[in-house]
Amino acid sequence: MTTPSFFDEGALVGVLTTQPLDRLLDYKAPEGGCFLGAFVEVPLGPRKVLGVVWGPGQGDYDASKIRSVIRVLDAVPMMPEMMEFLGRAADYTLTPMPAMLRLATRSPGLGDPPSMRKVYRLGQGEPDRMTDARRRVLQALSDYGGLSFTLGELAEAAGVTTSVVKGLVKHGVVREEESPRDLPYPRLDPDLPGVELSAEQAAAAETLQAAVRAHSYGTTLLKGVTGSGKTEVYLEAVAECLARGRQALVLLPEIALTAEFLKRVEARFGAMPAEWHSGVTMTERRRAWRMVGEAGAQLVVGARSALFLPYRDLGLIVVDEEHDTSYKQEDGVLYNARDMAVLRASICSAQVVLASATPSLESWANAEAGKYAKLELPTRFGAAELPAMRAIDMRLEQLPSNRWISPTLQRAVEQRLEAGEQALLFLNRRGYAPVTICRACGHQIGCDHCDARMVEHRFLKRLVCHQCGETKPMPTACPNCEAEDRLAPVGPGVERMQEEAAALFPQARLAVLSSDLYGSARALKAQIEAIAGGDADIIIGTQLVAKGHNFPLLTLVGVIDADLGLQGSDLRAAERTFQLMRQVAGRAGRTERRGEALLQTYQPEHSVIRAILSGDEEGFWRAEAQERRQAGVPPYGRMAGIVLSSPDVQEVFDVGGVLARNDAPLRRIGAQVYGPAPAPIARIRGRHRVRLLVKAAKTAKLQEALAAWVAQVKLPTNLRLSVDIDPQSFY
Repeated sequence: MTTPSFFDEGALVGVLTTQPLDRLLDYKAPEGGCFLGAFVEVPLGPRKVLGVVWGPGQGDYDASKIRSVIRVLDAVPMMPEMMEFLGRAADYTLTPMPAMLRLATRSPGLGDPPSMRKVYRLGQGEPDRMTDARRRVLQALSDYGGLSFTLGELAEAAGVTTSVVKGLVKHGVVREEESPRDLPYPRLDPDLPGVELSAEQAAAAETLQAAVRAHSYGTTLLKGVTGSGKTEVYLEAVAECLARGRQALVLLPEIALTAEFLKRVEARFGAMPAEWHSGVTMTERRRAWRMVGEAGAQLVVGARSALFLPYRDLGLIVVDEEHDTSYKQEDGVLYNARDMAVLRASICSAQVVLASATPSLESWANAEAGKYAKLELPTRFGAAELPAMRAIDMRLEQLPSNRWISPTLQRAVEQRLEAGEQALLFLNRRGYAPVTICRACGHQIGCDHCDARMVEHRFLKRLVCHQCGETKPMPTACPNCEAEDRLAPVGPGVERMQEEAAALFPQARLAVLSSDLYGSARALKAQIEAIAGGDADIIIGTQLVAKGHNFPLLTLVGVIDADLGLQGSDLRAAERTFQLMRQVAGRAGRTERRGEALLQTYQPEHSVIRAILSGDEEGFWRAEAQERRQAGVPPYGRMAGIVLSSPDVQEVFDVGGVLARNDAPLRRIGAQVYGPAPAPIARIRGRHRVRLLVKAAKTAKLQEALAAWVAQVKLPTNLRLSVDIDPQSFY
């Protein structure tokens, strides 16, 4: 029986709500009826909650007690393909449907009707006097570019009261305007001329354009060395998609990348696209959600959650830097945006472009197997050459204790500074020092709520837990033995590297790029733009700098600890180290000046370090693939992580033991269970954590078996169980 697309007044409808319930709820269609997929407000006990009409009602509830839908919201109904996407994503990730619906309804004021509202922007006037509060308002408006603020949003962004903003309005320093709530975005013109492409780029662009014209599903791995012009190539595919009247989505792994990318979009299409990420105001978030649903936004540039916007006709999804681990959502709904992009495109007959200089092994294997098409850009665009790469054998360097920049690297930096060029010192550790130890008793300062060491952040004058975010002032005495002035930092973070670089290069201008040093995404973007413009001589950065930034003056990259990622037992350690080193090295020499990358290592003979230096990427992938294939692990096998957490440590081990002993549903598909064992970080936010790992063959019906397995156990009230299909990290 086919599902009706419209339900008359009084008809029984099944509504999926955003509340944590395990079923649809029956309601009567309201006056005037409602469409399938309609966003509705329904009564649930004494509350009014958001829901979507998901189909006919079940009719298995006392008809006299069934209440009516309160109202149909003023929003375009959810498309059937979106409903299918949420359902299939829920089945794959073993996520309850209400949680999936919450991902798809993350828009403030979803049911509010269109109306006028006051917005605030920078004006031309001068204040009669400048105060710190007023300066923060102007800074917030500057940081967020041309985005609109409501009065409350601007006050919150600046950390001031609304009266401060109103005072600036009186002097004309801030403009107050009446504006429609949700205007369509300016039209993008796909017929404007793009940049001149090389023959290599033009051939790749034409292949992608032909795929878009086919109006069918397909995934292409666009593999190009850093600086080869992948962005220009896939923007031509975006142009083809827009010319066909379909919508496009470009996913970026880092908010800080959007500023430069948006400029390129504006240069190519004559206008700015819609943005969707945590750096936009709630007003702009609502506008983007509604305009995507009404086809008033042709192109969205955003973070992973932009996949769950209500597109009317999605024709292309680009996942830039597709290997990046930030595409994996690690809390709430556990999904990988790269995989969900492929799923969504397969449902709506769209093309996917996975772009990277160092693809994930999963994408490489799919291209090798013929599941994905593959396009390669093996040379840098124009006159730019790939950087020369070599190792600095730290075993041969004469380095004093508490120093990390080797004499060889120091000389290389000095040469670049003398030439008026920039150098990057890369260390993938935030803060000042990863451990603070008492020299009197040996105590290491840990978090009160987690089994993790607290990291000193000297710029903030605080200790920070990178697991739960807990902070405390830097103590002067040991909290264990109370000895005064015996606390010492152990190991370097980027803040400590800045201290050392300032001593070694006193005339150089230094800039630290680390995500925790900036109060807003816009402030971080402004710093990146300033560095690109030459405002710093030496950049000291974490993995943030490896993600697609273009610094024209940067010619030297020095990796402080190339061995850092090779420690531990993560099955992806080699892959991630290879990707990160190749990506960060690719920041050097992106114009006509030849770049150089120096890797400080105590293991120059390690196979990963050798592969990085030789540039034999295919050789590395084939060797890594062979190891994974023999071990039967992803992408040649399937894995799932189960984490149990509770304030009661005995409780999590008891439930973990019950699961391990009752593994019959998993044994039926040939799966193996490992654990229970304490998670590598065994306590976070006061909750004890126990982990089990499930390993199965590539063809096993893992989700079905996992669902039957965990359903055997009735969980205590305070115990949480999360299932992570295809885990990317094993903490």
